[in-house]
Amino acid sequence: MNFFPDPTEDQQDKRNAMGGKGWHPEDVTGDAVRKPLGMVVAGSLTEGMEVRLDGATSIEKIKVGTFVNIQGRDLQFFGVLTDVSLNSTDPSLRLTPPDVSNPFIFDVISGTTAYGTITVEPMLTLSNDPIEAMDGALPSKTIPPHFSKVATASENDIQKIFGSEDDSHFYIGTPLDMDTKLCLNIEEFVKRSNGVFGKSGTGKTFLTRLLLIGILQNGTASNLVFDMHGEYGWKGTSEGSREVKGLKQLFSSKVAVFSLDDESSRRRGLTPDYVVRIGYDEIEPEDIQVLRESLSLSDVAADASYSLKRKFGKGWLRKFLAYPGGEEFGELARELNVNDRALSTLKNRLERLQRFDFIDESGGHNSVNQILQYLNRGMHVVLEFGRYGNHLEAYMLVANLVTRRIYDRYTRLKEEAMGDPSQEPRPLVITIEEAHKFLSPSLADQTIFGNIARELRKYNVTLLVVDQRPSGIDDEVMSQLGTKIACLLDNDKDTDAVLTGVSGSRKLRSVLSRLESKQQALVFGHAVPMPVVIRTRDYGTAESYKELGFKDEAELAIQVEQDIEDLFGPGS
Repeated sequence: MNFFPDPTEDQQDKRNAMGGKGWHPEDVTGDAVRKPLGMVVAGSLTEGMEVRLDGATSIEKIKVGTFVNIQGRDLQFFGVLTDVSLNSTDPSLRLTPPDVSNPFIFDVISGTTAYGTITVEPMLTLSNDPIEAMDGALPSKTIPPHFSKVATASENDIQKIFGSEDDSHFYIGTPLDMDTKLCLNIEEFVKRSNGVFGKSGTGKTFLTRLLLIGILQNGTASNLVFDMHGEYGWKGTSEGSREVKGLKQLFSSKVAVFSLDDESSRRRGLTPDYVVRIGYDEIEPEDIQVLRESLSLSDVAADASYSLKRKFGKGWLRKFLAYPGGEEFGELARELNVNDRALSTLKNRLERLQRFDFIDESGGHNSVNQILQYLNRGMHVVLEFGRYGNHLEAYMLVANLVTRRIYDRYTRLKEEAMGDPSQEPRPLVITIEEAHKFLSPSLADQTIFGNIARELRKYNVTLLVVDQRPSGIDDEVMSQLGTKIACLLDNDKDTDAVLTGVSGSRKLRSVLSRLESKQQALVFGHAVPMPVVIRTRDYGTAESYKELGFKDEAELAIQVEQDIEDLFGPGS
């Protein structure tokens, strides 16, 4: 029985010109470079398709996570290989396996009585009719018929489903066992908050750098990066402590580096564009709430900051830290109706902030406004913490304080733009590491980051959260993340958290748990049409920098001379 349409004259002429004979289903798409795997023998939409492997297909070369094409009669199905198994037509083989020392017996039994099967989860369908196919791939709501041919996806399939590299599609990596560029839709990516997850050493930082570069090159949004460990600004490190270029080296005219620790920046060969200072009067009770867990504050002690703000006004923190002890302190506790032990604990904990040199009593600093000015000009800002990156309280305090003020400004600008769309603020992506510290179930509804994650770009601000403990992030926040890029996770709770609210999560769980420890990731969500496992593109080599558009000094000098010659003529 022939399940496939007869070729058109043009298609048959093309095949004849290639020296081929007969008609193959791959010709329906004009793409005859797929590697055959087998045929569909059973399955369902909920459990996936069971595919019996051809005798010539080595089961040892089959990998979970492979992107697969199934050629139906009227539709092409695209899916992910989620399981591999061994089967046989004779149940007695399990109890009394044959003597396969004879190669002839081995060859006769393999692929016939004993055979391999794979399970494929259909994700998308594309019509074989060229006119209908112009509508693009659609979510799979049916299944292919028995005996449909199954093959690995081809380069043409990748481009049809994920798009080709252009202004809106950024090359993020390659599918398993393929050299074809697989792209992320950056314009869709920046419309929602997103996440990069994986245990330590799996390449989260490299992936994050690539995503930030994709946003930068696309130009639809600006980046604000809270660089906890100095990995994104001037330079970073790879495995083995090899230095790699940061965003500032690659795109010096588009990236500004702000620093809390200018001494650390200069030691690393970087002169910051701006040195950030924060006054005591800029710190609000909302910032203290974020520090509740890291400072080991009780709810009563943390909430007392609001009472202090009401009593002392704008300079509440400075005045509270200078407040005398003894009977006067007890009188203050009674006046605020706060337990004096809780108030004393709050004062002791907040005194830790005095060791941070970037906080001072002078006030009048303009750091947040400076960041906003750079962002409004279309620049991308990396805020380096230097030695303070090892102090979680400093990182959380500054990240929350800066984000809260920027968000307030964006809210006002967005509301003002309702009457004048030309005044709408430029979309902003804020990158935070150790995201579970800001977005834990106990804090997510109290921090500015929780508000941003739930509001789906209501005010043109989204998050890029980077974390190795996604199980520590509030479930509601995780479910609102538009696109997730997950490297290997070694904790079942973390794996379950990443797949929260994802269709087919049970099958994707097996795919995620079998990723390699480095340079592999499962990508799924709004920026890709279907889940796919990728090998992350290279970063840190001269060739990779060139692909990203970087020019060294010699190349820049040649380019300048060429520009002058083009403008003024030879010999200028």
